[in-house]
Amino acid sequence: MARSTQDTSATSEIGGGPRTSPSPTADPAHRWWVLGVVALAQLMVVLDATIVNIALPSAQQDLGFTDGNRQWIVTAYALAFGSLLLFGGRLADLIGRKTTFLIGLVGFALASAIGGAAPSFEVLVGARALQGLFGALLAPAALSLLTTTFTDPKERAKAFGIYGAIAGAGGAFGLLLGGLLTEYLDWRWCLYVNLIFAALAFVSGMIFLQRTPRDRSATLDVPGTILVSAGLFCVVYGFSNAESHDWSSPLTWGFLAAGAILLATFAWWQTRSRNPLLPLRVLLDRNRGASFLALAITGAGMFGVFLFLTYYLQTSLGYSPVQTGLGFLPMIGGIMITAQLATNLLLPRFGPKPVIPLGMALASVGMAWLTTLDLSSSYATNVLPPLIVLGLGLGLAMPSAMSVATERIRPTEDSAFNPTAETGSGQ
Repeated sequence: MARSTQDTSATSEIGGGPRTSPSPTADPAHRWWVLGVVALAQLMVVLDATIVNIALPSAQQDLGFTDGNRQWIVTAYALAFGSLLLFGGRLADLIGRKTTFLIGLVGFALASAIGGAAPSFEVLVGARALQGLFGALLAPAALSLLTTTFTDPKERAKAFGIYGAIAGAGGAFGLLLGGLLTEYLDWRWCLYVNLIFAALAFVSGMIFLQRTPRDRSATLDVPGTILVSAGLFCVVYGFSNAESHDWSSPLTWGFLAAGAILLATFAWWQTRSRNPLLPLRVLLDRNRGASFLALAITGAGMFGVFLFLTYYLQTSLGYSPVQTGLGFLPMIGGIMITAQLATNLLLPRFGPKPVIPLGMALASVGMAWLTTLDLSSSYATNVLPPLIVLGLGLGLAMPSAMSVATERIRPTEDSAFNPTAETGSGQ
């Protein structure tokens, strides 16, 4: 990855040929309001990936489900979100970005309301699956709106810096908010709070987002949609089974193998389809492919840290939900500082090649450092330092990779690609 978004020629395009500038989705005077709308929706989706972790013990006690069933509160969301994400991106092409975005907001809010009022474990799991479904519509449409709104390289870098900071810090903010709601109100408010975020984003979206014409040439690649949805479902389900089953169990490796076969078949089909769901030339671009890989790795690591440290701080160090959330604030600060530093200073000057690997290296050091924790560790000495290092690394890597991953996307393709997919499904 030798060149930054700012250094890319205006005539460059994936697959060669002249670049067609995306049509802006908002009046230039409103573009920063568009960023606010998209950022608010992204914050809702990302914090929901962690806020429920804090509420799980209280929800389990209230609804009376077993430890073995507890994982399905997390897995149901991840399965729906991960398996339907590409379909959500294509739907934005078929019916328009704004329409898909608003449908995603309304659906996510309704699913959250059902989950908050759930009288039983089964209803709560179903609501979480619905959240994942509508999140899969919302997330790619939100990123697409951001990509097509900010076409000036400098403004685009700043916008992605803010967006990346929210994507990275939103999960930790969810832990803090979840702690406050669980401790001072009720675990159900960890789901009800989404109604507030969704209402604000919906009203703002109706005002500031312009309706974009749907791509009349776009058609749904039905075989590709079935293959990739089934493949991603098997992969997510296989990894989730590794927690409750041995790695040698057919429920683990069997689903992982089936997922790999289905995804390989999907990749083959995309070379044959007249209207591919995921044009492979996009992923074969060296900069873009490396950026997607970086986002997948950092996202998986980040949410793994969130889940591990949440349980460690509460069960091993005896922290309350609020104290646990406050414990992540230094990480949030690190992400926000280096996210702006990376996209506004480092990326324009040095390009992504040194910035993204440096961020990933710092994040790796922080996560490796956390592996030294034991029952005698303390927060100030053993948790805080690696948490700061991790935040600094994530802030360098994530927004920079997001910016590179979405540059030079054709207007007819931009909604099909969402490099923050793992944020939502990293639970």
